[in-house]
Amino acid sequence: MKVIRRHIVGELVEEVRLSDFVVEQFEEIPSRSAAKKKIKKGVIRVDGEPKSSADWVDTGQVIELLEEELKLLKAYHLDFEIIYEDVYLAIVNKPAGIPVSGNQFKTMQNAIIGKLEVSKESDRLNWPKPVHRLDAPTSGLLVFAKTSNAIMKLGQLFENKQIKKVYHAIVMGDIDESGKMDDKLEGKAALTYFKRLSQVSSLRNQLLSWVEVYPQTGRTHQIRKHLSKQGFPIMGDQLYGDDGNVYKGKGLFLCAVGLEFQHPMTDQPLNIKIKAPNKFDLLMTREKRRWDKYHNPEE
Repeated sequence: MKVIRRHIVGELVEEVRLSDFVVEQFEEIPSRSAAKKKIKKGVIRVDGEPKSSADWVDTGQVIELLEEELKLLKAYHLDFEIIYEDVYLAIVNKPAGIPVSGNQFKTMQNAIIGKLEVSKESDRLNWPKPVHRLDAPTSGLLVFAKTSNAIMKLGQLFENKQIKKVYHAIVMGDIDESGKMDDKLEGKAALTYFKRLSQVSSLRNQLLSWVEVYPQTGRTHQIRKHLSKQGFPIMGDQLYGDDGNVYKGKGLFLCAVGLEFQHPMTDQPLNIKIKAPNKFDLLMTREKRRWDKYHNPEE
């Protein structure tokens, strides 16, 4: 089996079990349950050997993520836009409500089958693989690797925080014009910067703010948790939101709109940007119109 990610364990601040460690270090692994499944399958190796999820990680160990044996995947039909593609990687615009991967059929991993040009590189993967996490309800830019070298080097870029990520969100409340959020998440350091882009009054929620967000760390649900902890839950967030912030059928108002990094194989600078979904503009326009109509009925 091909090695698609390799990590050498640095100095550890505290003891950590293997299943927890790989979730933190490998962007391709979305959850602790996914980590345990991969460890059980033997596709995660420590110093070349299969291990147990409960094993402790030690400084200096080499942890590898291997490509799973080829299996017949069934393509899931889904309309989405391919933003960038070459022989090594592709960047697509993931629709909201679709998981990146997992045991279910309706995933981006299955939706990508047959949509990309097949790489002719000697180290091409059996099928393109996502190289980072994006919550199912979140829309926006998602990177797939086509070769084992690309997925390893992209993983290193994410790990070393050399990929700049930009998100747009609509939140409830009068958030500052700019600032940072550094509440610890699950006892670990987390840092998110933000900038307010616009704001409207709302009959339903008093104030709505459109913000641009720049996560500096990659904790699970980091942006959603940070904004909620500060008192500004994202519209449509059923996990961390408040009553009144969910609009039926509209989903989560969070989108990954920007990725900036050095291409891992060609050294070409990539600065990929997309617009947030139309529902962002529609929500802000509608709420402003309702507010104006209520307070100025004669106009």
